[in-house]
Amino acid sequence: MESKEELLQELSDAIVSCKKDRVIDAVNKAKEVMEPSEIIEKGLSAGMTQVGILFERGKLFLPHVMMAADAMTAGVKILEAEMPAETQTKKLGVIVNGTVEGDVHDIGKSIVSTMLQSAGFEVHDIGRDVPIRDFIEKAKEVNADMIGLSALMTTTLQGQKDVIELLKEEGLRDKIKVMVGGAPATQAWADKIGADCYAE
Repeated sequence: MESKEELLQELSDAIVSCKKDRVIDAVNKAKEVMEPSEIIEKGLSAGMTQVGILFERGKLFLPHVMMAADAMTAGVKILEAEMPAETQTKKLGVIVNGTVEGDVHDIGKSIVSTMLQSAGFEVHDIGRDVPIRDFIEKAKEVNADMIGLSALMTTTLQGQKDVIELLKEEGLRDKIKVMVGGAPATQAWADKIGADCYAE
C-alpha cells in the first residue's frame, strides 16, 4: 500500500507526463484513501505548477501544457462525481474569459480557462474574436466576478482597454475585476489601462 505522499507524487508526476490515462489511473487509486479537494490541491495542481515551471525553462512546450491541462480536467471530472453536491457548487468565483475582437488566437486563453476551472472557478469561455459588448453582456448574464481578456496581437490590445471603458460606462467597473493577458500584454500595459491583474 502506497503512502499518501507517494500517491500525491504519483498524481503530480502523471500530470507532468501529460498522459490522460495515467492521470485517470492515479486519481482512481488516490480517491480510495483521500478527499477530492486534497487530490486536486496537493496532487493535480502541484503537477500543473511543475508543468508551468518546465514550460518557462523550455523543457516542455505549448502542446505539452495543453495536454497536461486536458489531463487535469479529466481527473477533476472524476472527482466531481465523488464530491457532495454542496462542495461542487462552492465555487471560488465566476469568470468570463475570451479573446478580444479582431484576434483569432485562443490556445493560451483556453489553457487559462482550463486551469482556472480546475482550481475551482466557474469559467465561461466565450471563445475568440469576441465583440467588446459581448464580454459585458455575458458578465451580466452569469453575474461574473471577473472578466479575462486575451489579445495575442498588438493591434488588438486596444480591445482590452475598450472593455474596461465600457464597464465604467455601464457602472460595473467596481463590481467586476479585469484580468488581461497575451503575448504583447505587460504589467505596464495593465497598469496604464486600469486592469486589476495581468497574466503571462
